[in-house]
Amino acid sequence: MTQLQKTVVYFQESAERDWKMAQKLFRSKDYAYCLFFCHLALEKLLKYIIVVKTDKAAPYIHDLVKLAKLADIAIGANKTTALKEITTFNIAGRYDDEKQAFYAKCTKPYAQKYFNTSRDIFLWLKKDYRKK
Repeated sequence: MTQLQKTVVYFQESAERDWKMAQKLFRSKDYAYCLFFCHLALEKLLKYIIVVKTDKAAPYIHDLVKLAKLADIAIGANKTTALKEITTFNIAGRYDDEKQAFYAKCTKPYAQKYFNTSRDIFLWLKKDYRKK
C-alpha cells in the first residue's frame, strides 16, 4: 500500500471515528468537545476527498471553507456560513485562552444547532463526494 493510499484510509476511518465520538459527546452533554469533534470529522472527511480527487497529500490547514474549495466542492452560501462557524470550534477547542469563551457559548441550543448542521454536512459529503 502506498503512502497516499494509507493517507486515504487514515482520513476515511478517522473521520468516522471522530463523528462517532462527537455523537457520544453530544449525548453526554459535553457540548464544547462535541463541537470540536464535529470539526475534526468534517476536516478529515474533506481531506479524504481532496486526496481521492487530486492524488496529492491534503494541506496542513483546518479551515473547512478552504478545504472544501481545494476539494472542488460547491458549498453555497448557507454551507459556507456554517463551515466558517464550525471552523472556529477547532481553535476554541485547542487553546486555553479561547476555551472559556467557547464553553460559555456552547449552550444546548447552540450545540444542537451545530451538531445537526455538522451531521447534515457530514452525511452530504459522504453521499455526494466520497466516491467521485
